[in-house]
Amino acid sequence: MTSVVLGVSAGIAVYKSCELLRLFTESGHDVRVVPTRDALRFVGEPTWAALSGNPVTTEVWESVHEVPHVRIGQHADLVVVAPATADVLARAAHGLANDLLTNTLLTARCPVVFAPAMHTEMWEHPATRANVATLRERGAIVVDPAVGRLTGADSGPGRLPDPAEIFEVCRRVLAGRPADLAGRHVVISAGGTREAIDPVRFIGNRSSGLQGYALARTAVARGAEVTLVSANVALPDPAGAKVVRVESARALRDAVLAAADHADAVVMAAAVADFRPVRTSDTKIKKSAAEPDPIRLAKNPDVLAELGEVRRERRAADSGPYPRVIVGFAAETDDVLANGRAKLERKGCDLLVVNQVGEGLAFGTPDNAAVVLLAGGGSVDVPRGPKEDLADVVWDLVAERLA
Repeated sequence: MTSVVLGVSAGIAVYKSCELLRLFTESGHDVRVVPTRDALRFVGEPTWAALSGNPVTTEVWESVHEVPHVRIGQHADLVVVAPATADVLARAAHGLANDLLTNTLLTARCPVVFAPAMHTEMWEHPATRANVATLRERGAIVVDPAVGRLTGADSGPGRLPDPAEIFEVCRRVLAGRPADLAGRHVVISAGGTREAIDPVRFIGNRSSGLQGYALARTAVARGAEVTLVSANVALPDPAGAKVVRVESARALRDAVLAAADHADAVVMAAAVADFRPVRTSDTKIKKSAAEPDPIRLAKNPDVLAELGEVRRERRAADSGPYPRVIVGFAAETDDVLANGRAKLERKGCDLLVVNQVGEGLAFGTPDNAAVVLLAGGGSVDVPRGPKEDLADVVWDLVAERLA
């Protein structure tokens, strides 16, 4: 049984941590809750003790014979602080040890995850940004807060991410993957684009976004700054990822190219429509006795090929930033490897993840199987399994090329 320490600091989002605690205990983890003294003003000690099944204290002077200020951190397999206030981030970054939680953070030699929650002005303050950078440099995973409604009428960056999404990050950290993407900015596209025919109808595809979102979650858990360009996906935002929502292929192109300018790697997992209607009706096309007019199509921009071309041009001219690693995805129904190898050479990417699609395969399913083709030859077979497993294989290969 893994031992998890849930640190809880004093913010209005404390109530959400009860759900996070429940997710840990129901998954078989032994959880010790270590709140700050003021955190108990929001949710009391009996609640934490009842939900965790373990004693709860804020003080180093209780149960001194057990040396809790040392033992709790030493025995932990993971420490997660949620919510992490600006105060706790500052004390952790500066090595202060004036309560049980900060003592635990100093003695822990396991992975540490912080999930900050505070008002936007506090999150964006240079002092907080410097403290977050310090913690990340030391190997901690600091999950960027979500954007949304805060206390009162305020809204903006600073909201505690959904507890289920924090748990997913922690689950990947507990899986033992290294924080080998720390300090890297990765851009991921996910979902399926839609090309409007009229205000009601569109040309689309079956992509659910599950694989792209799995790539985002695993990248956050490995320490990356993640920009997720999401096309028509009905999934919760992955904790710690900046989500940019788009609808059409051209909107996706603009968002990806803008984010890729300062990215270390780009992973194009979205299913981007190859074609769009030449004309879009401003009103719903009505059914009549006559046969409908044919829909004439035009080619959409090839985003993956354009990324490769921009990189080639900037490398040749030694001008401007460009992503060092570009990863494409290819969904094929036949001649999977032959079509995939041809696409890899044509697009100019470093890796191409090729999978077979069809009834019950890839789209909308929780699992996936693929072959990752490598530029210059070679391949990596990924057997059928959870989409997070495929995501980790992709990041393993990306990390090797960034090292």
